[in-house]
Amino acid sequence: MTANILLVEDQHAILELLAFNVTKCGYRPIWAHDADEALAHINNVLPDLILLDWMLPGVSGIELARRLRQDKRTGNIPIIMLTARADEHDKVLGLESGADDYITKPFSPRELMARIRAVLRRRAPQISDETVSLGGLELCPATHRVSANGKFIELGPTEFRLLHFLMNNTERVYSRSQLLNNAWGDHGLIEERTVDVHIRRLRQALEPSGLDGMIQTVRGSGYRLSYK
Repeated sequence: MTANILLVEDQHAILELLAFNVTKCGYRPIWAHDADEALAHINNVLPDLILLDWMLPGVSGIELARRLRQDKRTGNIPIIMLTARADEHDKVLGLESGADDYITKPFSPRELMARIRAVLRRRAPQISDETVSLGGLELCPATHRVSANGKFIELGPTEFRLLHFLMNNTERVYSRSQLLNNAWGDHGLIEERTVDVHIRRLRQALEPSGLDGMIQTVRGSGYRLSYK
């Protein structure tokens, strides 16, 4: 799945450079020149990662990061701070404000892209194109193929995203709301019971292989994928 990366930078030339490299790596850039423009994009749809300049006109990047972390809807969005402020105190402040990583200007585009991929793997593994294998299941995001005990199975796009998320977060219990946020993205008006329908379809697809039992219901809490 292509990640949407929100680029928040007031210098247009740097925005163009960032957008070029983000696109070259297969991600979709979204441009914002200040915090207000960034929040307008975020209110419309949640990005998969935010590349955030510190020195913005009006609301600073540090303050924007703090606001996003304090909001339940935006609190888990990965944030990389990109700034000319290179002092150790500034780095600590940036990380304590909620940034997942801190990169100083001038920067190496190759290093920046490597940092973006690392943060996405760590904070949003369902965005990665890396093949995931466990307990007889193998899922390849790049080819959109899933095999169960060596046999390929057909999944709809929603069941595919749901399985990808669960395979990257095994043994953890997720509520319907959490699954909507993580597997569907910013789900808006989708009802939580919709998750039950897609869980049922996913189990039906896995049933011939005998792996449907890996998708477990935890009464009163939600669902988990277990392969023990």
